[in-house]
Amino acid sequence: MTGFWENELVRTAANFSVVVLCLVLFLAIFELVTRYKNMEELKKGNLAVAMATGGKILGIANIFRYSIGNHDSILTMIGWGSIGFILLLVAYFIFEFLTPSFKVDEEIRNDNRAVGLISFVISVGLSFIIGASIR
Repeated sequence: MTGFWENELVRTAANFSVVVLCLVLFLAIFELVTRYKNMEELKKGNLAVAMATGGKILGIANIFRYSIGNHDSILTMIGWGSIGFILLLVAYFIFEFLTPSFKVDEEIRNDNRAVGLISFVISVGLSFIIGASIR
């Protein structure tokens, strides 16, 4: 069975499948903590929600990119990717805390594109720091 996992095609398919499942799970968790419904807002054409959600997707994917590159087993990759996601989630709460003059979720739901863009940049930018830290 060891030879099976050493095949690059098998490892690529396994990494892809696992990360897609983790991405869906982590986006569902983000959906629970935000005060707006992503799919409803996206259907309305809310660009701020699209930017914030896109940043979350890129951030999570980037964290897993580092996790895949630095860990040999699927379980270790999932573990470090999950830790990275938790840190990204903490960053989301810190962003909300550091903006006491307005509620980030409300501004994004109201299609405030400036807040959506900053949310995007925070998610993607911090994913590089988180990723580099989970080596």
